[in-house]
Amino acid sequence: MDEKTAGRVAALFQLWREDSYFDEDARMELCGLSVEDEEVVDRFYTDLEFGTAGLRGVIGIGSNRMNIYVVRRVTQALSDTIKAAGPEACERGVAIAYDCRHFSDAFARETARVLAGNGIRSFLFDALRPTPELSFAVRELKAIAGVMITASHNPQEHNGYKVYWEDGCQVGAEKAEEILRRMNERDSWLVDVPPSGSWEEMCTILGADMDEVYLKAVEGTLVNPDLIRKRGDELCVVYSPLHGTGNVPVRSMLKRAGFSRVHVVEEQELPDGSFPTVRVPNPEDPEAFRMALALARRQGADVVLISDPDADRLGLCVRDGEEYKGLTGNQIGIVLMHYLIDQLRVSGGLPEDSVVVKTIASTDLAESVGKDAGVEVRNVHVGFKFIGEQILEMETSGHGRFLLGFEESLGYLAGVYARDKDAVGAAVLLCEAALYYKCVDGKSLWQVLGDLHEKYGFYDDTQRSITLKGLNGRQTMDEIMRIMRGSTLTELAGRRIERFEDYKARVSRNLLLGTESVIPLPSADVLRFSLEGGGFVMVRPSGTEPKIKFYYSLKSDGEDPELRERVEKAFLAPVQHLIG
Repeated sequence: MDEKTAGRVAALFQLWREDSYFDEDARMELCGLSVEDEEVVDRFYTDLEFGTAGLRGVIGIGSNRMNIYVVRRVTQALSDTIKAAGPEACERGVAIAYDCRHFSDAFARETARVLAGNGIRSFLFDALRPTPELSFAVRELKAIAGVMITASHNPQEHNGYKVYWEDGCQVGAEKAEEILRRMNERDSWLVDVPPSGSWEEMCTILGADMDEVYLKAVEGTLVNPDLIRKRGDELCVVYSPLHGTGNVPVRSMLKRAGFSRVHVVEEQELPDGSFPTVRVPNPEDPEAFRMALALARRQGADVVLISDPDADRLGLCVRDGEEYKGLTGNQIGIVLMHYLIDQLRVSGGLPEDSVVVKTIASTDLAESVGKDAGVEVRNVHVGFKFIGEQILEMETSGHGRFLLGFEESLGYLAGVYARDKDAVGAAVLLCEAALYYKCVDGKSLWQVLGDLHEKYGFYDDTQRSITLKGLNGRQTMDEIMRIMRGSTLTELAGRRIERFEDYKARVSRNLLLGTESVIPLPSADVLRFSLEGGGFVMVRPSGTEPKIKFYYSLKSDGEDPELRERVEKAFLAPVQHLIG
């Protein structure tokens, strides 16, 4: 730790421990700690980073933790940004929602309180709600902004603060930089807040009326609603909200559509920020399906669904004979893409300028499916806000009709009612697809996926994450990216690397032709190695967790089970000493 960082840690540690602005519980949490302690360094060596994904971090006291003082500081910066837009923006107000995590409701109220102190209206949900409904509410209310208190699928000790702008999309880079700049312009951590009883008149409570409008919009994305009404009882569904916000909206939506045989995992039904039955509340973790699969086997379920704490991500397992097969986010996206294209084409409702938007970390199989159907596939940076930006661009320009957006990390959106991924909408649409293929074709979704692989080729799509916490972890990630950026790799396990793309420098190099071009996307710390014949390997530091992520999309005939292992070993060799 350098001298400047040490000085910062000492000064903030003293301020937070001694100043009466911080309540007694906060100051007591720091008692017994010393400025030399590694824990104190981690609490204060930096501010919790605000970016296009907002804030996310461990709950606790300190500038690098999630607490009411950090919430006040970022809300004050958001207020300053809104006030700079003028009185009309302040009157339009801010929609606020929260999930099941510890202190989420308190952070949401503190957000409304600071906004009121700045003369800005707020619209606060009366209880926990899913993230996509917050995105929808911003648009429905014509609010200037939105705030969602959530840490998504992070471990139980985390919470977060996501900011949305008037189009219902998470703030882009320019707006995030403005909010961050306004945070940094304030030298003091002290934020004036109105006392209880004086801010509530600036706050409107949202409830069942908004739920009804939201669910009606989700219902509008179904392409075979009559089939569900007639034969919905032929599909058996098991669902788990993993102690999160999805329980009420997902079950309400499935019932509304006509699915009557829905069984919920009782032990995981009620909201609980401790997530006592899972290691992490992440549908990407196969272990998270354990209880749901046990119930599915007892019920003979066709489909098994689980959503993350704020119900924007959805995981899926399907019955195939006597077994249950888990689908990756890429596979779910491809199945939804195929189903929507196929059904809309049959009904004559597929627009000629249909567009599917996916992230650069998502499977290359989408390009093959899209090309065959005459549907454009656009690639954007990792983060669903970039998919939302494409929806706005299509609506503004009048070119392109948005059909589906998906990302490999279990995020999907069909329709334009929201600007974020939606587990509620994905759940009902996947059940509709499963019912259609069961009743009409006599196939499971796993068999449908197999047909697509047989037609377009098999893609082994995998993501690996390595956790690197604290200041040392950040430095290790930077070193990994530095080494990878200077890579001289020309092949991986016998597969030639056709193209090397450095998204930070926005440079794409064709290694086979020796040519170079500009990447038409904003700068981001991402490296992608595209393989000859299809597929890629990619690396990027996470923007929301202390992790570095490696993505593998490998096209093969399915006859080489060790291909991924060989590719991974060759790719990681230059940094193996750093990741262990």
